[in-house]
Amino acid sequence: MAKYLRYIFHISILFLIIISLYPGSLLGYFLYGDFGQQPNLIKNPFGTTINHFVCYLLISLFGLFLYLKMKNFQRVFYGLFFLSIILELLHLIIPNRSFELGDIIGNILGVIVAYSVVKIYLYLKIHEKF
Repeated sequence: MAKYLRYIFHISILFLIIISLYPGSLLGYFLYGDFGQQPNLIKNPFGTTINHFVCYLLISLFGLFLYLKMKNFQRVFYGLFFLSIILELLHLIIPNRSFELGDIIGNILGVIVAYSVVKIYLYLKIHEKF
């Protein structure tokens, strides 16, 4: 079962890369028929930064818990961390995409919060409070 979940995790990373690097908003096209419109998960003053945070939080939690007991755990964390930065920096050179500082902060915070949740879980599990 864990093997299939790891496949799903890697497919979700591939999906994240595709929607991040496509010159235009694939999600906007599928939802609104417009490559120029970014969907918002939650109406907020920060725009799509919340989308970035939620997406990276969920994918990071999924991956980190999957690799929790494996030697690749730290690699998964670093991989997600650097992927969150690299994908947003590539928006500087991809047509119809724009780099936004808020988005890169949302990406990074999503990964760091997920890592923190996993570490807190491990701490509580070790100290038998969970």
